Amino acid sequence: MGKVTILDGTTKNPLEKIGQMAGICWNSPIDDSEKNRKRAVECIKSGHGRVMEYASVEMVLDGYSARCIREWYTHIGGAPTRLQESTRYVNEEHFSFVIPPTVAKSEEAKAAYILAMTNIQNGYKALLAAGVPKEDCAMILPLGMTTKIVDKRNMRNLVDMSRQRLCTRAYWEYRALMRDVLNALSAYSEEWKWVVENCMHPKCDDLGYCPEKKSCGRHEKKEA
Repeated sequence: MGKVTILDGTTKNPLEKIGQMAGICWNSPIDDSEKNRKRAVECIKSGHGRVMEYASVEMVLDGYSARCIREWYTHIGGAPTRLQESTRYVNEEHFSFVIPPTVAKSEEAKAAYILAMTNIQNGYKALLAAGVPKEDCAMILPLGMTTKIVDKRNMRNLVDMSRQRLCTRAYWEYRALMRDVLNALSAYSEEWKWVVENCMHPKCDDLGYCPEKKSCGRHEKKEA
């Protein structure tokens, strides 16, 4: 599966950062780290989401399908910034690809899937050999091929994304990507671990009921 790498540009102590920003807003002293963290927790628990925008995450998402990353791109709140591996300059004749679990469990389906991907690889090579530039050969590349992006966004955006993408009804690969991001953040610092454990979960955990048309059973649907 894919891999998430948290970069050094990520706010190491997001709670302390948030507390400092809130303290400035409230004209309070900001030289005490513990008081800053306490202030941050109070802001988060009170639903003051704007302060979370001061904690940023920079990361590399590598080995996830182009389809999954396309969905990742759609979550635009908080003005995220992204750079994706270029199919214009990178030779993709040996591209790797994601095999969905529903395909992998059947040898017949798996063989058909791999054959389809191999045919695309061979077609890409044939186009290159015919003198077609890589940027045009890329037109036949599948959504299932893996890609790499450098992603930057703030904590508030990630918290909101987790509420949507940890839901059981979200696409399986996106849920896996979201869990990989949270695991990487938890390992990055103790403060991020607190944020992940206390803020990043399916939306039904906050609501206390399932707002979806069909419930997975984690929480019952709200009575009309």
